[in-house]
Amino acid sequence: MSLDPAKLFLAAIYRWPVLARRHCVVCDRNVGGFLPYRGGSKGLPPAMAALGIVGSDVDHFECPRCGAHDRLRHLFLYLDRAGVFDRMRGARILHGAPEIALATRIEAQAPSRYVQCDLFPSRPGIERVDLTAMPFDDASFDVVIANHMLEHVGDLPAALREIGRVLAPGGMGILQTPYVPMLEATIDDAGVQSDRARLQLYGQEDHVRLFGRDIFHTFARHSGLVSKVATHDELLPDIDAYRYAVNRHEPLFLFEKSA
Repeated sequence: MSLDPAKLFLAAIYRWPVLARRHCVVCDRNVGGFLPYRGGSKGLPPAMAALGIVGSDVDHFECPRCGAHDRLRHLFLYLDRAGVFDRMRGARILHGAPEIALATRIEAQAPSRYVQCDLFPSRPGIERVDLTAMPFDDASFDVVIANHMLEHVGDLPAALREIGRVLAPGGMGILQTPYVPMLEATIDDAGVQSDRARLQLYGQEDHVRLFGRDIFHTFARHSGLVSKVATHDELLPDIDAYRYAVNRHEPLFLFEKSA
């Protein structure tokens, strides 16, 4: 959690037991609320607000106790309800840009092989791996997790081909990413180079594209995987998006390799 005084003050208030009517599934604690990201929705680039981008809930982003963001909280709920955590027992797992809390949960499932990787490793135990040219044999993994990574990758088709290649038959890819259902086609222009332009057009300075509703076909076509994408209402109809502070418009981007 950053050391912004206003944010620290709000976090302290949200920890008061008398206000704790919301819940973080990552640390399994009740809280009074969740902290905003970059000032919340008023800080969104105008285009993102107008387009209705499906990504983080920037007004209710960070848990004041464990720091877990809404995307991770939603993913915990999805993986649990879809039975993915159960399927990780004894499995071979590749986890890109691994979140500490998710890595801890995965390790508790006792996978037979667990590789944590990133292009720029941030801590010991993470291998340096380029998603577009992975140093792994074909069919090396049963699960590949790329949580909010593909909007950062320059060569998207190459990354998707590699994910499909390293997955074993019957394996699954968890490929969460922000997208805009209003857009018919993904916006991806190599001429957009500055941080300011990327922020305005793609929603974040280090994003290189803004996915449209062609995203599901694109992922399946380049990876060779079969879409098993499911919505919040399909998988989590009993989960109150407000109480758990997750974006109910964000689906589970689950793709499987044919057996």
